[in-house]
Amino acid sequence: MQNLKKILSNYLSILLLCFFVSACSNGLNAGLESYISPDGRYGFLYPTGWTRVSVKGGPEIIYHDLINSNETLSLVVSDVNKSINLEDLGTPLEVGETLINKVIAPEGSGRNVQLIDAHKRDSSKHLFYDLEYELTINEQQRHEIASVVIDRGTLYTFAIGTNQERWNRVETLFSKVIKSFDFLI
Repeated sequence: MQNLKKILSNYLSILLLCFFVSACSNGLNAGLESYISPDGRYGFLYPTGWTRVSVKGGPEIIYHDLINSNETLSLVVSDVNKSINLEDLGTPLEVGETLINKVIAPEGSGRNVQLIDAHKRDSSKHLFYDLEYELTINEQQRHEIASVVIDRGTLYTFAIGTNQERWNRVETLFSKVIKSFDFLI
């Protein structure tokens, strides 16, 4: 009986998210599609027309624009100690710097990264750290935003970016995408 209640509760959560996403697609979220994880645990929006790709040993999820293939969205999922919360890892600025130094541009990578903004945001009883940075890879300038959150012993790093030249045209859309990542159960 308790299993049935849990299944119904999960189903209703997913149904409500689908209804919300479809209702908003006519206005605020026009140009965005919805993704819900196979287990119904989390969901997010991604730009219409983008294609999901797989990279062996890469992020859990990757989408990219077919026309501007350097525009990418990724979700990296990592296990952490279940007793750790995001604030235990540091402030948004400290977590942003750690992400840059250990993942995005570790020593010897040849990448140059500048953290532009780091702040926290609360959504659905979760604390998110939103990060914005510019980076140079192989003499190409990129602009990216990311959101970091911990849920039930899992660290999620959700990021989207493009070439610096296109940033002003996609900034609002990409911000909606980053803020759309949420937990459903």
